[in-house]
Amino acid sequence: MIQERLEQLRRLMAEHHMDAYMIPTSDFHESEYVGEYFKCREFITGFSGSAGTAVITKDEAGLWTDGRYFVQAGKQLEGTGITLQRMGQPGVPEIGEYLDQVLPEGGSLGFDGRVVNCQLGQDLEKLLAEKHVTLAFQEDLVDVLWKERPHQSAEPVWILEEKYSGKSSALKIEELRSQMKKEKATIHILTSLDDIAWLLNIRGNDVECNPVVLSYAMITLDRFYLFINEKVLKDEVKAYLKNLSVTVCPYNDIYTAVSQLRDQKVLVETGKTNYAIVKNIDSSNSIIDKMNPTALSKAMKNPVEVENMRKAHIKDGVAMVKFIYWMKQNVGKETITEVSAQEYLDHLRSKQEGNLGLSFDTISAYGANAAMCHYKATAESDVKIEPKGLYLVDSGGQYYEGTTDVTRTIAVGPLTEKEREHFTLTVISMLRLGAVKFLHGCRGLTLDYVAREPFWSRGINYDHGTGHGVGYLLNVHERPNGIRWRMVPERQDNGVLEEGMITSDEPGVYIEGSHGVRTENLIVSKKAEENEYGQFMEFEFLTMVPIDLEAIDQSIMTEHDVKLLNDYHKAVYEALSPYFTGEEALWLKENTRTI
Repeated sequence: MIQERLEQLRRLMAEHHMDAYMIPTSDFHESEYVGEYFKCREFITGFSGSAGTAVITKDEAGLWTDGRYFVQAGKQLEGTGITLQRMGQPGVPEIGEYLDQVLPEGGSLGFDGRVVNCQLGQDLEKLLAEKHVTLAFQEDLVDVLWKERPHQSAEPVWILEEKYSGKSSALKIEELRSQMKKEKATIHILTSLDDIAWLLNIRGNDVECNPVVLSYAMITLDRFYLFINEKVLKDEVKAYLKNLSVTVCPYNDIYTAVSQLRDQKVLVETGKTNYAIVKNIDSSNSIIDKMNPTALSKAMKNPVEVENMRKAHIKDGVAMVKFIYWMKQNVGKETITEVSAQEYLDHLRSKQEGNLGLSFDTISAYGANAAMCHYKATAESDVKIEPKGLYLVDSGGQYYEGTTDVTRTIAVGPLTEKEREHFTLTVISMLRLGAVKFLHGCRGLTLDYVAREPFWSRGINYDHGTGHGVGYLLNVHERPNGIRWRMVPERQDNGVLEEGMITSDEPGVYIEGSHGVRTENLIVSKKAEENEYGQFMEFEFLTMVPIDLEAIDQSIMTEHDVKLLNDYHKAVYEALSPYFTGEEALWLKENTRTI
């Protein structure tokens, strides 16, 4: 079937005089995760991972993806005629390099400009200019082939009350316009879904696990245009938007609207806006290419949001304690698999008051599967959890009070010395980072060493960032804050750590074929003392979930490390104990005891 689709695509390419066609994993809004309608790359290649780009030529086909998906992609591409291009590996060209090699002089590269970000489109323009290659960006060829393509999501929009958001949309818009004036912009084009949802205090369900609304916004100094499918707006929401002086326009009219702009100073972040929109902007306008002002404003949670997040994490902690207790009591006594464990935890979380679903697909991984840090248990990969070794679960929920993301590794039976050592190092790392004090102005690059030193001193490393920003009832991955030891092009998470920013703290160890360990808490940045040296900052743990004392090797912990663990467990017990009775209450007390 995949080979047949490739041949059909090549016939369409020939009709449109295209020498290559590129299909990324994206929607019209540069979202990290996409709805079913936008899974064109999966339709053409059969590869179902969340990241990857396909390039089809007249006689070749390739799929570029990263190390998280080498194993999965290798299996799913077997027999399709599509070559797996393992990004970052020796001898594997970048997509631009490959296109430069295979496209003929005066050739044509096709893609749907609505799903390619402007920066990438402009980079390809420059790269292929010497060959006089034209970019045919107005054709969605996959749409022609995909006869049973799902409809675009059109879930109802709802209003997030100010008791949750902590700030009115009117005030947010006013502050945005102040930022526009500082940048000397007369128009701001905003297409990232979490920014629009945050700005208008609305939420929806158009991307799985991300409560956002398919929409675009165009803001002037006195007008606000929202491009959206009007069918998703109930009368209450229409009245709310009207009261904000928001003009509702058809979703696809954004392209016509930007094409009609003349002599404006347009603030638009090209790395977060699709190529087609920016190409439609007339040359009489000047473009101010800077990060959307809402990105920083949204990341700095206000006091109401922070207090609500504390409440959300208590609810989440209750679900997690019930889950860990259940695992400890039942592994080895009844059949529990990765999938059944995941389903049980998802069920427990759904029972918490105010829960609106998951914040991402739960990672439920036993033994060697946990060594793949983005593993997803499926019917094909599902394994039984035996009463030995380590089980890892990385999960989170969406609540009216905010977004959670927590990872715990659990001893489900006897451990090896290495498993115990790696578990303890991970706990040491997580707690030390959470306890660090730093001067305002620090970025995640400054602090990452605190987390990695326990590993690096032993010649160990983990190949992912230590932390990412987290939204408030929005995307579980949010910029501009993050914690990592080096910058990577696809991550815009090196912002200054400001008061109210919520970041994950999630070191780990991954031993291929053996085990994986990760321990993750969310932390919120807050002010500490201010003195002659400046404003000092610190973190507060939001996550309230016990750390498995059965897996701790206290011999490699300093007195300070033991105190950090005991202090954390004291806070966990005080926060969660009112919600438990009977055997669960006794278990919680025992498993947050002072060591």
